[in-house]
Amino acid sequence: MKPTGIVFQAILASLFLQPALSEDWTQFRGPSHNGASSEKILTTWPHEGPRQIWKSPLTDGFSAFTVASGKAFTLVNREIEGAKQEVCIALDADTGKELWAAKVGIAKYDDGGNRGVPGNDGGDGPRSTPSFDSGKVYTLSSRLVLQCFDAATGHEVWSKNLIAEFAARNIHWQSAASPLIDGNLVFVMGGGAGQSLLAFDKTDGHVVWKALSEQITHSTPVATTISDVRQIIFFTQSGLVSVVPETGSVLWRYPFKHAVSTAMSPVVSGDIVYCSAGYGVGAGACQITRSGDAFAASSLWFQPASVLNNHWSTPVCTNGFLYGLFGQAQFGTGPLKCVDIASGKIMWNKGGFGPGGCTLADGHVLVLSDSGDLVIVKTSPSGYVETARSHILAGKCWNSVSVSNGRIYARSTKEGVCLDVSAR
Repeated sequence: MKPTGIVFQAILASLFLQPALSEDWTQFRGPSHNGASSEKILTTWPHEGPRQIWKSPLTDGFSAFTVASGKAFTLVNREIEGAKQEVCIALDADTGKELWAAKVGIAKYDDGGNRGVPGNDGGDGPRSTPSFDSGKVYTLSSRLVLQCFDAATGHEVWSKNLIAEFAARNIHWQSAASPLIDGNLVFVMGGGAGQSLLAFDKTDGHVVWKALSEQITHSTPVATTISDVRQIIFFTQSGLVSVVPETGSVLWRYPFKHAVSTAMSPVVSGDIVYCSAGYGVGAGACQITRSGDAFAASSLWFQPASVLNNHWSTPVCTNGFLYGLFGQAQFGTGPLKCVDIASGKIMWNKGGFGPGGCTLADGHVLVLSDSGDLVIVKTSPSGYVETARSHILAGKCWNSVSVSNGRIYARSTKEGVCLDVSAR
């Protein structure tokens, strides 16, 4: 039976009334570990910028927002009982009101490299971002304490001190990595010999596996699937190390130079993995091949730091092209670049951003400059096309924005903001 005109109109109307896809932003670089949102958002704004839902003062920190269960979680510095402490806070996602706060450890970063450098003022603080899963919040402190909190109350569920319990050795400026959750496991770097890579059960914190003798970096690991095999990629001081999530067995390695600090997370595009480091290192990509159960990584290209390098900002990738903030110590001036991930060819270069962060959403890159400008740029390798710009934050912004349920959540060393960008 063919639908009548009235029935057809009703079906069509119901399709238009379907709510836009929305999702929680459950951990550093989003639910898929790639800095990308699946939501449709407004990519052009009025002159005054997108509608501000709330803005709340925050104390020092470079942690981004995790948004889930009606709350926005982040880490801040606070003076508690005469000592500076890292604190995980939960804000009401609708109002910005603080709901709870939980101490996660001493706040001391070996002077952080954040003083006396022109354009680099603005405070210091935690670099790690909390993760959320199944009503729990997970944090990794700068002193390598992994904790699990109840998301509703902030009460601690379990805790693991990687230095005391796993012979971990911290690094200069302390740890900046975030805990990675995939499936039932929480993955971190931080243990000593034979246990530098660790997987914990997310429910009760017991060790599922510990493996290898790597030296840690400031990089957060990523979970991905290559050649139909799920894997966790760690960016250690020896280079990229990919392991089986359930056992920690090594799938493949890609040697990469380390100097002073490696901070960006690996970026995956199909069977290509990109990585980079500052301090004179550079950037490169490898191709992952599989033969039966055996994997191998072969170098595709390498560019010296004078051409390409990511200090700590991780690029995003779509349709085979990287979009990211490149350069080191170019505060307020560092460029946004589009780079072919398969060849390293720079497609275009636009200065004036500094070391902020990038997020993908709805065919655009959401670029947060280090001075608090949010800029929307089309993901096109043919040229830089800006569709919107607004100054949204005071203070220093050394992170990327989070996109959740039609909103952008962003923060600086001074404040946090929630913006309405829902597509109507």
